[in-house]
Parts: sequence; C-alpha cells; structure tokens
Amino acid sequence: MREIELRGHIIDSLILPKVLDKILELNGDYQILELKVGKKKTDPSYAKILVIGKNEEHLDTILNELRELGAEIPELEDVELVPAERDMVLPENFYSTTNHKTYIRYKGQWIEVENQKMDGAIVVYPEEMRAEVKTIRHIKKGDLVVVGYKGIRVIPPEKPREQGLFEFMKSDASSEKPKETIIRKIAKEMINIKEKYKKTGKGGIVVVAGPAVVHTGARDALAKLIKMGYVQALFSGNALATHDAEVCFFGTSLGVDLKTGKVVPGGHSHHLRTINKIIKVGGLKKAVEEGLLTNGIMYECIKNNVPYILAGSIRDDGPLPDVITDVMEAQDKMRELLKGKDMVLMLSSMLHSIATGNLLPSWVKTVCVDINQGVVTKLMDRGTSQAIGIVTDVGTFLPLLVEELERLEDERKSGKGVNNKGNRDNIKDEKNKI
Repeated sequence: MREIELRGHIIDSLILPKVLDKILELNGDYQILELKVGKKKTDPSYAKILVIGKNEEHLDTILNELRELGAEIPELEDVELVPAERDMVLPENFYSTTNHKTYIRYKGQWIEVENQKMDGAIVVYPEEMRAEVKTIRHIKKGDLVVVGYKGIRVIPPEKPREQGLFEFMKSDASSEKPKETIIRKIAKEMINIKEKYKKTGKGGIVVVAGPAVVHTGARDALAKLIKMGYVQALFSGNALATHDAEVCFFGTSLGVDLKTGKVVPGGHSHHLRTINKIIKVGGLKKAVEEGLLTNGIMYECIKNNVPYILAGSIRDDGPLPDVITDVMEAQDKMRELLKGKDMVLMLSSMLHSIATGNLLPSWVKTVCVDINQGVVTKLMDRGTSQAIGIVTDVGTFLPLLVEELERLEDERKSGKGVNNKGNRDNIKDEKNKI
C-alpha cells in the first residue's frame, strides 16, 4: 500500500476520475483518505488516496502509471542516474518522457526539466543543478540519464478557470462545432499573443501549413497573416513553397488556374518549371531580391524576416534549394524555433502537424484545421491531446480568420477593445459555409 496526493483543479480537469479509473484498470484497489473540493473557481482541490496493490511489484507498476497522470507520491528519494555508455545509447531502464511539465528531485531539490517534449530522456547536469529532455540521437557518452521512476513529478495541464477557447485542454474533433465562435476566439487569442510579442519579444505563433492552403485559394490570406505580424515562424515542405511560387509565376496551383478553376494546357509542368526558375537564381531569397518572386506566402516571410523551415520528403520534386533534405537537421531547427512559443496553428498538413505536435510541450495552445476529421483525431491520438480540432476547409477558414483579426484590430484602435461584448453574430454570411 502507498499514499498518493492530487492537487489543483483535479475534478473539473478529470484528473481525479482518471486516477481512480487507472487504479482499477490495473487490477488495483484504493481508499480515499481525504478529499477537499474547492468551493470557488480559483480554489484548488486536494485528495489523499491509499493505493493498494497485490504485491510490491504490482504496486510499483500502478504508481508509475499514476505519476504520468499527475499524482504526487510523497518520497524523499532523489532520481536515479546512470551514465550513457556511448553516444546515442540510453541505459536500459531510462525514463521515457511525456509532453507534460516535469520536475525531478535531485540533491533534495525539485528541478523543472527544460525543453520538455514527449518520447525523450532526461539528462541531469549536476554542476549546474539543471535537467533537460534530450532525444536518443543527441545522447552523448557519459550523459547522466534518469532511470526508473523515483524522484519524478509530472504535472498534466488543467482546465483553466476562465472561460475561453482553451478551457478544455483537449477537444474532440467534430465538423458540427460552432466554427464562427471558434474563429472569433482564436482571433482574440492571437491578438493577445501578438501584443505580448511586440512588448517583450517573447512567445509568438508558429504556423504549420500544407500545400492545400494554396490549392484551396487561401494563399493570399496566409500571406496577409504573415504581413500583419501574426506569424513568428512557418513550418512546411517543398510542396507549399513550390505551389506558392507557381501561383506568382503562372497563376496556377498544380496546373489549375486559381481564378477559373480550370486545368491549364501544359499546367502539369508548371511546378517543375517553378522549381527550375528558383534553382536557377539560387533559392527563394534570391528570387525575392531579384524581383522574380513578388508576392505570396514565402515572399511575405522573406520580406518580414519571418523564419521558415521547409522539411524535405521522399516525395519531393527538385527540391527547392531552401528545403532541408536531412530530416533530423530539420527536426532540430523546428525544435529550436518552437521554444517558448505560445500557439501553433496547424493548417491542412497531417505529417508536418503530427511531427510538430511531437516536439511540443502540452501547455502550448494548439489549433489543428483540416477537412479530414481523421487527421485531427490522429494528431490527438499521437499525444498532442491539448489540440483544438476544427474540421473544415482551410480555404474558407483562413480568409475568415484574417477578416476577424482585422475587425478586432479596428475595434482596438477605436477604443472598444478586443473583449467587446457587442459581438457581431454574423461576421459574414460566408461563415455558414464552414
């Protein structure tokens, strides 16, 4: 038997029932020794629970699972450290991280683990009293790696007390959600993040975008979003950049005229001709400098000094000189740009979205927009449980988001403020199409 403690908003965040369910699921038993429920919205709750296992080994198995759900197990033991025997090789019993905020107990002190992400290992630096998450390929011989579960405390995200889009840190994907309301709340959140970034230079928004943004006619909306200062980094691949430039050069995307919706004779070769033009001048930045690329998503990134990462794929034609074909190098650069960001907006890119989600800590606000409900669900199933899923056409979503941002900015300039209660119920009749 062993006592555990739960603290915080453990009832409305469903942490308490999850813990009790997990104990029974693992064929254990429990007794609730103490339960204090917060009466006000700001009051935390507390529970002390006696966990009962069949034997010590069975009890340890249950406790290890409960740690991942945020259970505090009173203990005076520090984490156990074992040095890596060589580069890229972890000790057998290494602790595999979650994407939740994690602390370790070392030399009698609780230390917050830096660079939190799922599927990594915790390395401790004794002289600096510091710990961080490292992926297997970044492990060096002699790194002190946390093994087992002793001295580890995991803090899962809770439901914030204020009402808003992210009051539930995860959301089932559905095409029947009120998209107009969601767009309005996303816009308000983005304005607040932009204001914070302008004042402090910290935080910001990362956009992950697939080529469907161009194919569906939302290219200009994303370009405008960048120009307005709402994008601090762009993640994508060869296809988005290629078709974005194709529109500038030929007015087509995948050979389809975006104005008429008709296939242009010989249009199937436009993306290759686009790649050839960009390679000839030496890359996207050179194309902008020489006046070849004069509009679009990549143009606005370059003109506004917004960093972008184009990660390569086995499917790529060319690719463009700007594409990073070493996927591990691309992953490292993505991880670096994600540090400290406040929000990630994922737009119709299943593989890039899941890859980005795997690099994120669970407290980063994440919005995933895709016409395919399976993409949104798969992102959440792969561990990015904090994501808000919006099942809709990105070609309709993005222009309406930009329109709402412009409207809210106008309100702010006129003194009405971003939280004005006089909501316009019908931003536009077009919203009914989402």
